[in-house]
Amino acid sequence: MSKVICVAQQKGGAGKTTVLVQLATALREAGRRVALIDTDPQASLGGWIRSREALGGKVPALPFSAVGGWRLAVELDRARADVDLVLVDTPPHAEAEARGAVREADLVLVPVQPSPLDVWASRNTVEMAAREGSLLRLFLNRVPPRGRSLGEAEAAMTEMGLPRLASRFGNRQAFVGSIARGLGVVESEPRSRAAEEARTLAAEIMALLG
Repeated sequence: MSKVICVAQQKGGAGKTTVLVQLATALREAGRRVALIDTDPQASLGGWIRSREALGGKVPALPFSAVGGWRLAVELDRARADVDLVLVDTPPHAEAEARGAVREADLVLVPVQPSPLDVWASRNTVEMAAREGSLLRLFLNRVPPRGRSLGEAEAAMTEMGLPRLASRFGNRQAFVGSIARGLGVVESEPRSRAAEEARTLAAEIMALLG
């Protein structure tokens, strides 16, 4: 039975779409059939898809749709029939729009930058998932190579009792560069440290969802 992963974060600038793209392409590389749904009016995921489609047959196609409101449930039912995993990108600052995706999700993945302020700002998303009874994991994104911020963020998550994934993404230009080309980092720089991090995230997600 297919699973739905909702990438949600009410705080803007957390890197939701980047995380979703890297996870989706790493899951596809691992042999999973993946579909993408964009519910964010900013349509960043749709822009990436257009860049990818411009490459023609050079990369595998990923089923994609952009929907909102009540149409999401209908689109999810359609997408589930053909793939193993459906990844849903949600808008920041729009709880009503995100709630439907969170309600349907088998996993709510919450990207968060490594600072206590960003962890605290995730509270609304965490509480939304709790109200809907959804499985939730925080994911540390744009982690710097050194500094106290990571330890402080981890301490804040522990203090708040927030479950997090062991995998994380470093603050790497390779992630951004791949997005600009309509690719995931496992496709643009398959032997890079960034690609290794994307594969590690995909493996952890697959183990979590079974």
